[in-house]
Amino acid sequence: MRRYASRQAFHSLSELNVTPLLDLAFVLLIIFMVTTPLIETSTELVVPTSKSAEGAVDPRDVHFVSIDKAGIILFDKQPVSAEVLKGELEMLRQSVPGAAVAIRADKNLSVQVLVSVLDAVKGAGITKVGILTHPEETPQGKAK
Repeated sequence: MRRYASRQAFHSLSELNVTPLLDLAFVLLIIFMVTTPLIETSTELVVPTSKSAEGAVDPRDVHFVSIDKAGIILFDKQPVSAEVLKGELEMLRQSVPGAAVAIRADKNLSVQVLVSVLDAVKGAGITKVGILTHPEETPQGKAK
């Protein structure tokens, strides 16, 4: 004969108690949320070296070409035409061989005007050229 009284001693759990696991997950989440901003701002970096960095641009040698949406070209805040810009850039390259040009163009500018400025920069022999942009805005108002 079987003893039915011992049957209760061998019962299995059909449910797990997840409350302690959730408590642990939330504590870890809070710890990471608090410590991550501190880690990012306090990180000290030793930047690696590179032979190509020898030709890096000195910020004092950067000159700006701005183009508004009407197509008016400004070289270091002085209005110029595309032809005059080329001459100015040639003189700049002769006086400062490591000079760089940063182009700031209006978002709604015709591409042809931007191409004519790029042609003037290339024709003047300036090899260090950049186009300044802003990061895109996400719907929440933060940059991507």
